[in-house]
Amino acid sequence: MPPDNLEINETIAAQFAQLVLDCIGREYPHSGLYWADSDEDIKPPRELTPAFYGCLDWHSAVHGHWLLVRLMRHFPEASFNAASKQALEQSLTPEKIQGEIAHFQRLPFFEFPYGVAWLLQLAAELHEWNHPQAKQWRLVLEPLEKLIADNLQRWINGLKLPNRTGMHSQTAFALGLILDWARITENNDFTQLVENKARQFYLSDRNYSLQFEPLGYDFLSPGLAEADLMRRVLPTTAFSDWLTDFLPQIPIDNSANWLQPPGVDNPKDYMQSHFYGLNLSRAWMLEGIISGLANSDRRIETLRFTALHHRQHGLADIVSEHYAASHWVGTFAVYLLTNRGLQRKIGVAEQWDELRQAGEAGEAEEAGGEF
Repeated sequence: MPPDNLEINETIAAQFAQLVLDCIGREYPHSGLYWADSDEDIKPPRELTPAFYGCLDWHSAVHGHWLLVRLMRHFPEASFNAASKQALEQSLTPEKIQGEIAHFQRLPFFEFPYGVAWLLQLAAELHEWNHPQAKQWRLVLEPLEKLIADNLQRWINGLKLPNRTGMHSQTAFALGLILDWARITENNDFTQLVENKARQFYLSDRNYSLQFEPLGYDFLSPGLAEADLMRRVLPTTAFSDWLTDFLPQIPIDNSANWLQPPGVDNPKDYMQSHFYGLNLSRAWMLEGIISGLANSDRRIETLRFTALHHRQHGLADIVSEHYAASHWVGTFAVYLLTNRGLQRKIGVAEQWDELRQAGEAGEAEEAGGEF
């Protein structure tokens, strides 16, 4: 059986919620990339972006808010909900969102594409949650959501080439989150825009080599993120054929050697801690790829085994005491453990049971017996 921490429960959820509650109002240390035209533009983070200024940077603050909403939806009676509700009420006010809007009016492409993709995920989470408080927060957030969507439409239309790195500027990962938002909110025009751009950028890609990953201190896999996007765009048969051409090296022997999780030697290193997130995002992207394949696809067992291997490594030391990881990596864990973004949910216990049964069946065959 899998270790207890491979699935989420209220105890584990409370730990992830506390990571965000510890930093959502913590302004410093702060890391941000801002354009300044004069002294007037040099302000403390709480004045520049009054709703999302904690957790080291804007995007981490945004997806920290997403984490709280996601966990409140999944655990409506949890003990951490009162503190989470209070934190969200303090951030998601009309006045503070107007401050965010003013910032984006001055800097239309601030935190593009990674941060704004998470902002749309926050909007999508509230949109799906049938709760009076969620509806109120959704209305408060809506003007910022609309402004960012308008800016994104211009940005996507203007993109000539994708960014294929493994950090914030990567195009494929952001388009995946944005596409999920567009579908959840039934924004058909935006859905078509993202699908067309994904086909333009990635449909003809062939023979991608995973041996060059990770690059530097990636927290996203460029190759797996692309495949995870395309499984959202292509029908099952077309995606299966595309994946064969794009990642021909995926074995069918249940081996994990083709893609090994990187380790973190120094958890206090802000860049090296990215590898925690890389293992988690690889796990959910592999599960996403599985969800886009037919059940009979011979690559699925290998993909499941590799996803579980990365899940184990990514969750091993997830509740880090150091701010380098604690300010952000809980979001990646919650995204993985709550099956966000999957067309077909794949339970961990179910996966392990299937793999065990497959192994026993193989042993029975070799022994000449029946399973």
